[in-house]
Formats: sequence, C-alpha cells, structure tokens
Amino acid sequence: MSCKLQRTAPPQSPVLIVEDNPDGRESMIDLLRLHGFHVEGAADGAEGVSKGLRLCPFAAVVDVGLPILNGFDVARELRRAFGGGVLLIAHTAYSSPDFRERANDAGFDHLLAKPCLIAELVALLRDWPAAQRNPIEASTPSTSCG
Repeated sequence: MSCKLQRTAPPQSPVLIVEDNPDGRESMIDLLRLHGFHVEGAADGAEGVSKGLRLCPFAAVVDVGLPILNGFDVARELRRAFGGGVLLIAHTAYSSPDFRERANDAGFDHLLAKPCLIAELVALLRDWPAAQRNPIEASTPSTSCG
C-alpha cells in the first residue's frame, strides 16, 4: 500500500488513537485536537488496523490491551504497511522491562505509561520525524491524558 504522508506539518496529518475505553479515547482525541492535530479514533484492534490502512496516519497511539486484535498486532500490521513512515506509540498500564522489549519487538517507537502527560505526547508527535526510531525508553506515570 502506498500513501503520501506529509511530515513537514505533523499537526495537519492524521493521528490515530486506538483505545477501547471510550472516555480515555475521547479525552485523548479532544486534548490532541486542542493542540491542533487532526485525530481519529478506533475502539478495538481490528478497527485500528482498518482505519490506519485507510487514513495513512503519521502517528498512532495504541493501547496494548485491546479486544479483537491486541496492540502488538496492531503495531505489527501498521509497521508492515507503512514501514518507518509511521510513528507508533504504545499507551499502556504495563511498563516492565520485559513488556517494553515486547513492545519494541512489535514495532512501537515509544511507550508511554498510563496515565501520561499530554505535553509529553504532544512533544513526541511534534518532534516526529526528527526523533525517528529509537529503542523504547521509560516514561514515568504523571497526569492523565486519557
């Protein structure tokens, strides 16, 4: 699949939020929209892959504990479709070193532990592609963003 993705103005390119908790999903969508991002949401892993393939997002923020397809599977499918052209961020309550390794192996670029600082998420989105793919680093829980 081929998509023309704009990298020069990330706030104008779509961000996909894949989160099964409706309140968390809508809160994150609203907060990112307030920061100027075009945002779409998906309620489960299958919908996340489907919307991702259709939207060609520049970034996807994915919960790992999703129904139908888990977040690891979503990351693998989006990475397979877009290669390094998509920023994949795991947003999850799990943050052990083993879990971080599994997330990295699935293709995630970053892992943000729930709850995350919206400023940290916005910085990751705005800095893309300058940061490019690095091994997943630790993130400390802070105020909620979804």
